[in-house]
Amino acid sequence: MYYTIHNDILYVASEVKALFAAGVPARWDYESFWQDTWGVLSSCRTLYANVHQVPPGHFLLASHTSIRLHRYWDFDYPQSDNYLSHNPEDYIQQLRQTLDEAIQLRLRADVPVGCYLSGGLDSSTVLGMAAVHSAEPLKAFTIAFEHAAYDEAAIAQETAAHCQADIQVIPVNQKDIADHFADAIWHCEMLSMNANTTAKYLLSLAARDAGYKVVLTGEGSDEIFGGYVHFRQDKLIYHQEDEDPENIKLLLAELKQKNQVSVGLLFAEEESIPDLNPIEKLLDFIPAWMQAAAQRHVESLRFYSQELIDQFHRRDVYRQFFNHIDVKGQLNGREPVNQSLYLWSKTNLANYLLRMLGDGVEMAHSIEGRLPFLDHKVVELVRNMPISLKINGLTEKYVLREAAKPFITDTVYKRQKHPFIAPPSTFNLNEPLQQLIQDTLRSSAMSHLPFYNQGAIVQLLDKLPEMNDTQRATTDFLLLRVLSAYFLQEKFALT
Repeated sequence: MYYTIHNDILYVASEVKALFAAGVPARWDYESFWQDTWGVLSSCRTLYANVHQVPPGHFLLASHTSIRLHRYWDFDYPQSDNYLSHNPEDYIQQLRQTLDEAIQLRLRADVPVGCYLSGGLDSSTVLGMAAVHSAEPLKAFTIAFEHAAYDEAAIAQETAAHCQADIQVIPVNQKDIADHFADAIWHCEMLSMNANTTAKYLLSLAARDAGYKVVLTGEGSDEIFGGYVHFRQDKLIYHQEDEDPENIKLLLAELKQKNQVSVGLLFAEEESIPDLNPIEKLLDFIPAWMQAAAQRHVESLRFYSQELIDQFHRRDVYRQFFNHIDVKGQLNGREPVNQSLYLWSKTNLANYLLRMLGDGVEMAHSIEGRLPFLDHKVVELVRNMPISLKINGLTEKYVLREAAKPFITDTVYKRQKHPFIAPPSTFNLNEPLQQLIQDTLRSSAMSHLPFYNQGAIVQLLDKLPEMNDTQRATTDFLLLRVLSAYFLQEKFALT
């Protein structure tokens, strides 16, 4: 929910473009843009000047004299020494029952309900548990990518067969993404680091064309169970439980080796970044996802315009971010992993996963996405579980795996988390998406985008043929952010 005051009138809308259509000036918020480059855009801000967002867990109360934001819910993680003592099997049974109720509730509809399905644990669990309550085979929709390391269609088909579901596989190639990238960004109103946003846009289009208006999805699971690789880094580093330091190093190396798709985006390298010192003073540790985001920013600094750097390089983006976080009430005394989960949910879950990969691309085609993992009863149950049940060694979402085991295939049960990421466009330099990037970022129109050093970006484009796959994958995150900024400026005529 977005709001602004323009000419003494309060405007409220579910999309920023509606405010612009009502006459609100369409302008970039340079400070928010800079904050977003660090990966910590506050959930009350947007990329647009004088356009605000109602933060998660809040409602807005407006009167003739004032506007006030009221918090009605928050995570309230337990203090480190205040976990309830339960047998692990009790937690597994409670989760199975609570999640099952959440799924049943979201199957209620006057229209057919489908499921988005990947090769991962989350969507497979939702489909598997939902299938138990359906008299007819459920309809599942999954994406197939051309690059083997990113394609999960075969695993999804195995899951669908296991659940006796009717699966529709939607092939998505670089041309499909190039053709629809600008439209997807227009609907999402945010910067995209990967073409997964456009792929999900095409998935929702296929669901709509198949006659579906409601789908169950697996989003939110990683945010409560600690699914991403950076949460496992936090667990290894800050919850060592008398582990030998050398063994911790070996486990971290193994974690990186098994998560190559996440390197350059989600995996934090051991690197000292002075700008992160205030976080360490405030929290007594640095969440790995913040470390990874800061590394991306520092490595990309030469591609920003000198004017932007001169204006904001002395700003403490973390102080600005934490000014909107209840550090004393929600972080102090909590386990580092839970603090990391909390902060991730206040930024990336709200601004990217739900706004872009969720509502933005789903409602673009009038698809209502329903998220059983973000049922408040499920979240509150998982919130109170010990960290060791969420992340057990290198095994993420341990308690969910055990709870879901009767409903999923052995392949999914044993498989590590693979983030939903589209193959980088930089892997295929002659394909349409990379051509779109090349043509756009080299164009004279690109010079009107105020944030970037076009000369440095052109030099980067020139060097792509010499790069290895890891370097190309990392570069793709930057190039797609620039491309999405370009289309936002063009579509909304931003100044």
